Amino acid sequence: MSTISILQPPAPALPEATVRLGIEGMTCASCVGRVEKALKKVPGVASAQVNLATETAEVGWAGGPRDVAALTAAVAKAGYTARVPADNARGAPSAASAWDWWPVALSAALSLPLALPMLGMLFGADWALPAWWQFALATPVQFWLGARFYRSGAKALLARSGNMDLLVALGTSAGYGLSVYLLLAHGGHGMTHLYFEASAVVITLVLLGKWLETRAKRQTSEAIRALNALRPEVARVRRGGQDLEVPVDQVKRDDLVVVRPGERVAVDGVVVEGASEVDESLITGESLPVAKHQGDKVTGGAVNAQGLLVVRTTAVGAESTLARIVRMVESAQARKAPIQRLVDRVSEVFVPVVIVIALVTLLAWGLARGDWEVAILNAVAVLVIACPCALGLATPTAIMAGTGVAARHGILIKDAQALEIAHSVKVVAFDKTGTLTEGKPRLVAAEAAQGDRASLLAASAAIQSGSEHPLARAVLDAARSEGVVFARASQVRAIPGRGVAAQVGGRGLRLGSTRMMEELKVDLGPLAARATQLQEQGRTVSWVADVSGEPPALLGLLAFGDTLKPSAAAAVRKLREQGIRSVLLTGDNRGSAAAVAAQLGIDEVRAEILPEQKAGIVAALKQGHALVAMVGDGINDAPALAAADVGIAMSTGTDVAMQAAGVTLMRGDPALVADAIDISRRTYAKIRQNLFWAFAYNVVGIPLAASGLLSPVIAGAAMAFSSVSVVTNALTLRRWKPGAP
Repeated sequence: MSTISILQPPAPALPEATVRLGIEGMTCASCVGRVEKALKKVPGVASAQVNLATETAEVGWAGGPRDVAALTAAVAKAGYTARVPADNARGAPSAASAWDWWPVALSAALSLPLALPMLGMLFGADWALPAWWQFALATPVQFWLGARFYRSGAKALLARSGNMDLLVALGTSAGYGLSVYLLLAHGGHGMTHLYFEASAVVITLVLLGKWLETRAKRQTSEAIRALNALRPEVARVRRGGQDLEVPVDQVKRDDLVVVRPGERVAVDGVVVEGASEVDESLITGESLPVAKHQGDKVTGGAVNAQGLLVVRTTAVGAESTLARIVRMVESAQARKAPIQRLVDRVSEVFVPVVIVIALVTLLAWGLARGDWEVAILNAVAVLVIACPCALGLATPTAIMAGTGVAARHGILIKDAQALEIAHSVKVVAFDKTGTLTEGKPRLVAAEAAQGDRASLLAASAAIQSGSEHPLARAVLDAARSEGVVFARASQVRAIPGRGVAAQVGGRGLRLGSTRMMEELKVDLGPLAARATQLQEQGRTVSWVADVSGEPPALLGLLAFGDTLKPSAAAAVRKLREQGIRSVLLTGDNRGSAAAVAAQLGIDEVRAEILPEQKAGIVAALKQGHALVAMVGDGINDAPALAAADVGIAMSTGTDVAMQAAGVTLMRGDPALVADAIDISRRTYAKIRQNLFWAFAYNVVGIPLAASGLLSPVIAGAAMAFSSVSVVTNALTLRRWKPGAP
């Protein structure tokens, strides 16, 4: 059983404007670094993050006008192409059509006759083609199907840099050039061996690797495509007594949209007519349909199961929940994780170092052995196996797969940094109301110190009549259900973190916390024992006082009960199993907070705190270098969410909280907190695995190639396999499910 410690609390930048660009022509991690450098040199650019897997750039502006033309020009000067994606293409993969396999197939068809003689040699057969036939088959592979490597490599050279394509172009050109030299020198007669098959097969393998890699990258983008597919193109709008089908872009706020059984809800809105069950699984991850009645909110993209619904539109287009979800997932997939900085530093010097190693290999073998044919082949093998595409894909593919599967299960991760940091979280701080509880308190006791219960309820309801606070609604519901008539209050004002002040019937009344009463010097003695008893039962106690006279007079107390969410205890237990300590932050009295903490098994309680103190408490919890996550749902939680290493907001709360948080839970289920940390840990593990294999291929492969133990063909196959294996490993994250062991 956890030990509960009750501690008293200790006495929070605007987001920069961003522009997203699609970047074409990148092939490896060094390309990413070059594009980022070019973008950062543009005046006004504060940050630039380029993602190889999504082929996008996120550019942050420090201020002033956003000169997109200057950005595209800078990218073009670096040797690449930048474009501003259309809104309706957001999240669409940049990969070509289903016919993009034909260069691979044609290259394989031309290379196969060149490679078959190598197989025949194993059986003692001589299947070698005539020399000029080899030349005829290899040349289109080298200069037509392999032209992309020359174009990209030339751009890199013009930008005084290097990339994967430059390595392929240099390596295969050396093998092809050696073969042409031998062909011309011997006139096609009496030659021992030509190496056309090496250059042709290497190009084929690289093309195959890029094609497989592109297919795999498409799968990592499935989450975005699935979300975009939820957007209906037309809506049935009721205008002038008629139901008209109009493009969804023409729907306006407050329009009445008719949703028939089996149709997708076209807009965000509120049900004004009808009742049904709605499947929101692809938006919230909730597996069961949710009942919707008049007054309930519905989200665009959900499927109406049974009844006819008439929905009053509250948000369309970019303002809709679905559009915001897509933006958040895209942002997370486009952003760069902190661990990627290591890859960036390595990739900056990688290609030049590889070229130097290849030259040393060439000279060492040529001068030491005098066999320049072997020297060239070994240098070609070094150039081919060292292609750093796996390094560039290791981190972003894992992030894309992790954020995508999390989104499918109702966990929206807004940026890659939150995803990476969350794996190391050691403390989770919970706001209570609306996070661990249903956020729908009810009045369970009204004890009068003066007068009777009805008069206390009348005074309390008068004070709260203009408020939308959950406790105010509980008071008003109780007064109405008991038929209590109450007057209209005037001069109503909220006192943050304390309560409400108002004038009712010529009297100055106050309704609020124990802190408020103590500051007003109200004597709570007559009901102090009863208040303690209620607090020990986990009730939230508020006081009502008349401050018209001197001293102020206590009118009574109100006790509220809020139901704990069914999964709250399990959520805390799952966190403990993950080795994470839980802390409860609440403005409630210490007795009530302690009762809730004991019921849920929470380790530590910070009670009777003001909203503005939450951020300070989060900062205090971070002392000792412990990473802290904050879970909340209200406006007053936003500073604490921003102060935490990882902010986790409930989507059932306010937009302000969601904007301040790095992670948003689309269902008000606290169990998703442990799931968010779990997918972070699994994603980070995949990143480390991918980086290990990406580095291992080069650390092992380059020395083997330089030592003459790898032919260019084997080197090309290993290089292609490295990229595909990294992406495939990341794709295993797609099998993750919440609560998975």
